Amino acid sequence: MTDRAGTVPKTLLAALWDSPILLLASTALIWAGHALIARLAVGEIAPMTLTCARWGLALGPIAFAARGTLKRDLKALKWRWGYVVLMGGLGFTAFNALFYAAAHYTGALNLSIIQGSSPALVLLGARMVFGVRVGVSQTLGALVTMVGVAAIASQGEWARLAALQFNFGDALMLIASAIYAGYTLGLRNRPAISGFSFLAAMAFVAFVTSIPLMAREIAQSGFVWPSLTGYALLAYAALGPAFLAQVLFMRGVQLIGPNRAGVFINLVPLFGALMSVLLLGETFALYHVIALALVVGGIVLAQRGPGTS
Repeated sequence: MTDRAGTVPKTLLAALWDSPILLLASTALIWAGHALIARLAVGEIAPMTLTCARWGLALGPIAFAARGTLKRDLKALKWRWGYVVLMGGLGFTAFNALFYAAAHYTGALNLSIIQGSSPALVLLGARMVFGVRVGVSQTLGALVTMVGVAAIASQGEWARLAALQFNFGDALMLIASAIYAGYTLGLRNRPAISGFSFLAAMAFVAFVTSIPLMAREIAQSGFVWPSLTGYALLAYAALGPAFLAQVLFMRGVQLIGPNRAGVFINLVPLFGALMSVLLLGETFALYHVIALALVVGGIVLAQRGPGTS
């Protein structure tokens, strides 16, 4: 059946694939679940073990998804091998290793606020590295969403922000946020190949480069044999953030550019708070509504600015 224009109507998946808002909002939702995973993983599975094992497990479905394009794209990947190693090693291995390690030293409040710095770092990097013109609406949008993040992280009690102390875990999370901002900017120069092929190459790099981290963890008696809960957390980390979210995020950046896509990261702590309400039975308060309005409003405002040029 065709529509009036004589074209086949888009399926739901096709509509999702062409909608940056749905792509990036879905990515943020998966990442919000990942933030809960990082906190729940403490004591259930060691951080470097989780980093390495998630990419080892994710390689299966990623390679299967890339089976039709990987052979065709190998030549282009070989020409850009340095770029692929850098992106996979930093954006996948280093970010996740620091993220999981930070959860052992700092609380959710600090993590939420620091994670909310990524969009601002993306905008700053886009301006300084690529000379991208950052419009007033984008700047205001990033600031408004960060206020929303602060509202959700402080639970509406702004005095809590002044009482925060910067510790070792906060430093790790700040470095991780800067690394992922760099990864987001780097996606604008990815090879003109299938997203699945590109993800497969970076996932392989991430797995290989995370093996020494796991080996060091074992050598230092930091290995924690995963419990049943640990294995469940590993499965989510591998199939959700490591596979599906990466595909959605790369496509979103491809459609609207890294500076506008980065603003959606601020949905992560908001979705995390809503998950706590739905899954952990926490009370839905007025500050949730205020934060939701600020974050969504800021994202809408940021989309009115210039894109990738």
